[in-house]
Amino acid sequence: MQRSETWATGWSIARIAAATMIAVAVIAQFASSVAGAVDAGRDVATVVANFFSFFTILSNVSAAVVLLIVGLRFFVRGRPLGPEPVALATALAWVSTYMLVTGVVYNLLLRGIPLQPETVPWSNEILHVWGPLFLLLDLFLGPCRRRLGWRAALGAAIFPVAWIVYTLLRAPLITNPTTGAPYWYPYPFLDPNTDGWGSVVVYVIVIAVVIVGFAVGAVAVGRWRGIRSS
Repeated sequence: MQRSETWATGWSIARIAAATMIAVAVIAQFASSVAGAVDAGRDVATVVANFFSFFTILSNVSAAVVLLIVGLRFFVRGRPLGPEPVALATALAWVSTYMLVTGVVYNLLLRGIPLQPETVPWSNEILHVWGPLFLLLDLFLGPCRRRLGWRAALGAAIFPVAWIVYTLLRAPLITNPTTGAPYWYPYPFLDPNTDGWGSVVVYVIVIAVVIVGFAVGAVAVGRWRGIRSS
C-alpha cells in the first residue's frame, strides 16, 4: 500500500492538513492564553514562557513541523516512493511517540481536571485527542516508511528527559501568574507540593518507561512496514 502513488499522494495531503489543523489549534490556544493574561493583569512574558513549557504544546508544535515537512517533501521531490531520509524518518518516529504519550497521559491522568477559563475546548481536543490519533494512524498507514535501527527508540527519550529536568529546575523559580504561588508546574503530577517528591519520582519513572515503550513500538511498526533502503 505504501508504494502506491495514489495512496502516497492522498496521505501526504492528509499530513499537510493535519499539520495545519494542529498549528491552528496551538495558535488559537496561544491567543486565548495571552488575551486572558492581559485581561487579568498577569505577567504576559511569564504566561508566554509557561505556554511553551507544556509538553503538550512542544510535542504538537514538533509534530506539526515534521508532518508539514514530510508532506511537502513528497510533492517538492516529485512524489518519490522510496524510503524517507534517516533524519526525517527518525523525527517522524519521535514526534509520533511524543504525541501518543501526550494523548495517553492526558486522557488517563488529566481528563477529569476542570479546564481553565482561557482554555479553548476544541483546540484542547485537537491537541490531546485528534492530533495523537492522526499520528497513530500515520504510523500504520503513512507511505514511504524507512526501517530504522533500534537506537532510534532510545534517542526518543532525550527530549522528554531534558524537558523534565528543565521543568523541575525552572518551576521553583517561577511565580504562578494565576495563583501567586512561588512556583509553577505545568502538570499537577510533577508538583512535589501536592503529594511529595516520592509521587513525582514514581510518575517520572512511569512516564519514562511509557515513552521508551512507545518509541520501541513506533520503531517496530516502522521496521515491519518500512522500505529497505537500497
